Amino acid sequence: MTPDALAAIHRAAFTHERPWTAKEFEELLANPLTRLETSAHGFALWRGIAGEAELLTIAVAPAAQRRGIGARLMADWMEKATMSCTEAFLDVAADNAAAIHLYQRYGFETAAKREAYYRRKNIRIDALIMRAHLPFPVSKKSSGELRP
Repeated sequence: MTPDALAAIHRAAFTHERPWTAKEFEELLANPLTRLETSAHGFALWRGIAGEAELLTIAVAPAAQRRGIGARLMADWMEKATMSCTEAFLDVAADNAAAIHLYQRYGFETAAKREAYYRRKNIRIDALIMRAHLPFPVSKKSSGELRP
């Protein structure tokens, strides 16, 4: 998936925050520690270092959401992360209930909070820093089945 395609999906999926640009994706992908998991309509971008895996971003095109694609991407990146990492972490906007629910299905728990981290038009939203121990048993029940 090209940086332009990643930026297009990210822009469509993240309407409340500033989406990442193709240049930002290009720079991230140039780092040998950064990994990209893709599907036809989404992606997960993560990096592993010093035994920790960090989910940088995960996005699914709005028209393809609620089909298990995000769950499959979570399962893919976490499975690959277990090869070299024992912990995983991410941050998420405190008001993003769907994402928080997805992350909890994969063993993530809130470890800390960054107050007023995300900027919205007229307000700021806290970021939850979530952690999970690896390996987390990723099963078909966790990852879900892709629905047409």
